Amino acid sequence: MTGLIQLLTGKTMKMIIAVVQGKDVIALMDNLVEKKLGVTKINTSGGFLRESNATLLMGVDDHRVEEVLRLIRTNCHVRNRYINPMPPMNEPGGEFYVSSPVEVPVGGATVFVLEVDKYVRL
Repeated sequence: MTGLIQLLTGKTMKMIIAVVQGKDVIALMDNLVEKKLGVTKINTSGGFLRESNATLLMGVDDHRVEEVLRLIRTNCHVRNRYINPMPPMNEPGGEFYVSSPVEVPVGGATVFVLEVDKYVRL
């Protein structure tokens, strides 16, 4: 029936999956809810830096995709962070090799926009 309703009204939907840094998720979710956009948050962690982040799931009408992307851009910021590329290692000569910290950008958002074949609310 949902497909029929979408066909009659001309509305189609997208699923937006956004992986955002933990520091940005509260402000972003507040803005999404303020705009009456439904969002589900799943607490996740990144594999590279092993820091907390959140994966947000949003089902939105096609005409609101750009609005969601604008809110993500506004609320999710890239920050620079210093990390050690390698842990100290014991060298054969008995000396320790300590690598210099490297500055890397973290944060922002990774966003996927997917077609929705069927939407059912139970």
